[in-house]
Amino acid sequence: MTLENRLNITDSDELAREEERISKKKAAQLFDRKMLDTFDVGTFAGLTSIHKCLFEDIFDFAGEIRTVNLAKGNFRFAPLMYLQAALENVDKMPQSNFDEIVEKYVEMNIAHPFREGNGRSTRIWLDHILKNEIGKVVDWSRVDKEDYQLAMERSPIKDVEIKVLLKGALTDEINSREVYMNGIDQSYYYEGFTAFKTEEL
Repeated sequence: MTLENRLNITDSDELAREEERISKKKAAQLFDRKMLDTFDVGTFAGLTSIHKCLFEDIFDFAGEIRTVNLAKGNFRFAPLMYLQAALENVDKMPQSNFDEIVEKYVEMNIAHPFREGNGRSTRIWLDHILKNEIGKVVDWSRVDKEDYQLAMERSPIKDVEIKVLLKGALTDEINSREVYMNGIDQSYYYEGFTAFKTEEL
């Protein structure tokens, strides 16, 4: 099933390619025009601004909370009936050091507030917090794909793995465009609507 989109694409592979191309272009604009500097740091409102910018040319739901329940494998993301409360709780979480910031990132991943594009949006959101709070960002080119996937899958129960993985990839090159763009590579990380089971309400 191909998500309804503004490009009127009906082939899922073609949509994935266009989605990646357009979202990368928009992500570059976020960086080049210093738009991120105007967004809230560490809030759902800030994440919404990022998501809307990346996907507004592709999906009508850009920047809007999902209206379906989502699951990946045996893991179910926050149910719709609890999603708003989960997002409010994430907003209240502290973010003054690395551990607190990653814990917040994990909780936002569990919430998974959007129908599509959560991974790319939240990686930018995470680096935005790290940059503003501790003067570091993640160099995602130094994060092994499979290790990241496994660590994120286990993070709701135990977040030690993802903390170790991301801490080892921290860099103080916070103004590097290349480092920033490493986090936008859709194909490098698990996500994508074809991998999710959805339940329309």
